[in-house]
Amino acid sequence: MNLPFSIDLGGKTVAITGAGGIICGEFAKALGLCGANVALLDINYDAAEKIADEIGENAIAIRCNCLDKESIKSAYNTIIEAFGGVDILINGAGGNNPKATCDNEYMYPDTTGIKDFFALDESGLKFVFDLNVTSAFLVTQVFAEGMVKKGGNIINISSMNAYRPLTKIPAYSAAKAGISNFTQWLAVHFAPCNIRCNAIAPGFFVTNQNRGLLYNEDGTPTARTGKILAATPMRKFGEISDLIGCLLWLCDDGASGFVTGTVIPVDGGFSAYSGV
Repeated sequence: MNLPFSIDLGGKTVAITGAGGIICGEFAKALGLCGANVALLDINYDAAEKIADEIGENAIAIRCNCLDKESIKSAYNTIIEAFGGVDILINGAGGNNPKATCDNEYMYPDTTGIKDFFALDESGLKFVFDLNVTSAFLVTQVFAEGMVKKGGNIINISSMNAYRPLTKIPAYSAAKAGISNFTQWLAVHFAPCNIRCNAIAPGFFVTNQNRGLLYNEDGTPTARTGKILAATPMRKFGEISDLIGCLLWLCDDGASGFVTGTVIPVDGGFSAYSGV
């Protein structure tokens, strides 16, 4: 990995949830290159372990269910034993669920044969809210308690959906809006404790979770991809490397020490474009 610039995180420990995924896995590698001790938390231990092995001896993988407080506490204690504390928390666990996704962008009187809004499963909506919002709440409850006396840095992962809800995915859009709001609430609440809290809102990146929405099985772009790129002034999907500079800036107290309560879009201009 080639970093856009380097910061010194020697002596600091970073905990990342959802670290077995594409985006947070790359975050872990970047922060490891900057000298940080990195704890990769994921319910998919094998995926997290693979990335930890790539980083080296300053990284550990920990199986963690971010919806189970006892599992989170166990992961936290493992990090304390290994590295002595946590300085930076990245709440990266999240995602969508097919049960909370419509087939149609717009509602018309006849939606026979397709999964419309009225056919969405309540359990899917609850799952998406839990995976994104409840997980960030529970993990922050456990990890921030150790930051109250010494300060710390919390970085959440929001989304373009928080700015402008996308069609077909009402639960995910609402959940990410909740993450942005929760980020601002945390920033205010913890300001006297010298705990900064910000969020990164990625635009459109191709990941394992959304690949099926963006590309057909034969590799050709879907109609949804055409719409996304038409609404992105830079006319391309982002690369994971495009997020690293923002991440490093937020992690560096010397560069962003007076920055808290922000949600930063990294989106090729999508959130700024009105369409005309």
